[in-house]
Amino acid sequence: MELKIYQVDAFSEKVFRGNPAAVVPLTQWLEDEILQKIALENNLSETAFYVIDGDRVILRWFTPGTEVDLCGHATLAIAHVLFEHEGFEGEEITFLSPRSGILKVKKEGSQLVMDFPLDTIQEIELTDLMTNPFSPKPFQAFKGKTDYILLFENESQIRNLDFDLAQIATLPVRGVIVTSKGDHVDFVSRFFGPKVGVPEDPVTGSAHTSLTPIWAEKLGKNELTAVQVSPREGKLGCKLVGDRVILTGNAVTFLIGRIFI
Repeated sequence: MELKIYQVDAFSEKVFRGNPAAVVPLTQWLEDEILQKIALENNLSETAFYVIDGDRVILRWFTPGTEVDLCGHATLAIAHVLFEHEGFEGEEITFLSPRSGILKVKKEGSQLVMDFPLDTIQEIELTDLMTNPFSPKPFQAFKGKTDYILLFENESQIRNLDFDLAQIATLPVRGVIVTSKGDHVDFVSRFFGPKVGVPEDPVTGSAHTSLTPIWAEKLGKNELTAVQVSPREGKLGCKLVGDRVILTGNAVTFLIGRIFI
């Protein structure tokens, strides 16, 4: 069996920045074990698979360790592949995720605009289990459907954060988002997901469905600018619209190849 594969740097205007995702087009679904092995072999934070079904595109996302409920940067990468390489006609793609429902991505000039469901957020008490992996310590905590969100005093703390991945992996969540108000953008963040095989994700679209409502309330506005300050760094536009989050970013192709199984 031979499969096409693309590697796309999402939330970036140039290669070697943003978040790399693998995209594998399929004509029909393969066994989950094969999908997981491909993701492990790729060893990227996410490998996305899709099957075109009429006027919808069914998509699934895998880290090297597990299938996940939602992945923003890999969705952006699939949309880029469809628009730029796979001959998609039209300005908006309707995706269907078995785990997250309908997701839409449209092209506006050089940018891609994603329409995602808003995460369900609640403030929670900070515990030693949450704060022990980090130095300095966060001052406030929230929990979404899959992650903790920890707030810090300033951007410098986020950029220079000391962290213990082994302790983070013991937390009962998919991952931990750390965030603060930004110096030159509205907010900055980082994402750690060692439990699902992603020590630090370069740019995490799904995390911004959690971050956007928090910072919209704190800053008193619904349109926000964000940077995920990982070593690769990535920029996002975020807009809160009812129970949806609109995420905007760029993507660029790094690699086109073939998988032989």
